[in-house]
Amino acid sequence: VYVATDPFTKGTSLSGTRAVWLQAALVWAHPYRNGRLPVDEQLLNPDLDGVEIFTSNHSVAENSRALFDWHRLRFIAMAGTDTHGSQYAGTYPTIFDHPLRTIQELASELRLGRCRPFFKEIPHSGANSQVTEVIIGAKGEKETRERIIIRSITSPRKWKSAERAATIMAALADSSFSEKRFRVPLPIGIDVERMTLIEQGVRGKSLFDKILAASPEDGRTYLELTARWLGRLHAARLAVTPAAEFAEREPDRLEHYLSRFTAIDHGHTERAQGIRDAILVGEQQLFDSSSELVQGHGDFHPKNVIIGQDNQENRETLFAAAIDFESSLMLPPAFDVGTFLAQFRNQFFSFPEILARLPEDIFLDAYAAEAGPLSRDFIGQVELFRGRTNLSIASYLIKVGMGESEDLWRVLVEAERALLHFRQQSPV
Repeated sequence: VYVATDPFTKGTSLSGTRAVWLQAALVWAHPYRNGRLPVDEQLLNPDLDGVEIFTSNHSVAENSRALFDWHRLRFIAMAGTDTHGSQYAGTYPTIFDHPLRTIQELASELRLGRCRPFFKEIPHSGANSQVTEVIIGAKGEKETRERIIIRSITSPRKWKSAERAATIMAALADSSFSEKRFRVPLPIGIDVERMTLIEQGVRGKSLFDKILAASPEDGRTYLELTARWLGRLHAARLAVTPAAEFAEREPDRLEHYLSRFTAIDHGHTERAQGIRDAILVGEQQLFDSSSELVQGHGDFHPKNVIIGQDNQENRETLFAAAIDFESSLMLPPAFDVGTFLAQFRNQFFSFPEILARLPEDIFLDAYAAEAGPLSRDFIGQVELFRGRTNLSIASYLIKVGMGESEDLWRVLVEAERALLHFRQQSPV
């Protein structure tokens, strides 16, 4: 109750408070605290001048739910923090349209609704989902603003996949991937009813964007850090999903890639089928030899890695974080390595100077330093999965209308070359 000058009896009704303090601003503080779910009639009560949607007395999930209800009902909203200590001040600020000098002016502006929480909402593209990045508060000397990603899933099938990915990220966060140099976005909350996932936002840019703008020295640092992230993942030897899942799914996944060719009777359908068949044979060899499986990423490439720096003045705070774990399976470690190398070459193919100054050995050496000793046939396995990734890239090119491009021809040739190298390096 802003501008109240005298105490009032505990239990006084909202309407009773309004009757006594006509010039006061009545704000409902932390209404979602401890899992409460206010009903619409409460949030829209005409005796209220505003509702606190962001507050340190809410969990991140509760702040997210409050944001959702604010957009849905469009009541007057604000942010606030109980000042139990000076360190909390300004964590969840409210911005006013006009300068204020007195508490009376503040109450008046609240009653007139000339305020809102101080935050940014940034929509991002997402297949079968609405993805919003929320950044709360002002940027001070240090980047301490709260960042969350809210993923609202529209497809039940995609929801199941997203829930699974959140479980995998939580397991990684518990296995030393929550801070310092190697990270994943921390899962924060799951709202099953609204098919919504909430995760920690990661401040930074994709490896792809960072390398495009980097000096040769910085580009090498970013690539090595990324390789070490992957090596750390594989060295952890996590097992979150069923071990048999990869072998069970793989024939259908490869058939899906081929179907893009057959659906349009593409001129290279027979060639793509030969690549698909060779991949299946090579993968079966791995399964028959009891190849080691670890919890892999499944879609590890430069646009799925974030490079950030907590303190822009301190290079030691540089970190790498991988995102998008919906394809994560128990995989041969070479799968992620082959995927990355193929995607790295494809994504930077239009920038030959980058490919020249960042050869694959940089990535492989840094990966091996973190992952530990590699098996004798590891590089051959990398070639197998390089070929597999190139087939998936070719399939994607057809999907986006580039089926007659030179790029498609190139990735098919590179797939065949990689599979030849695999056969040459495979144990007899």
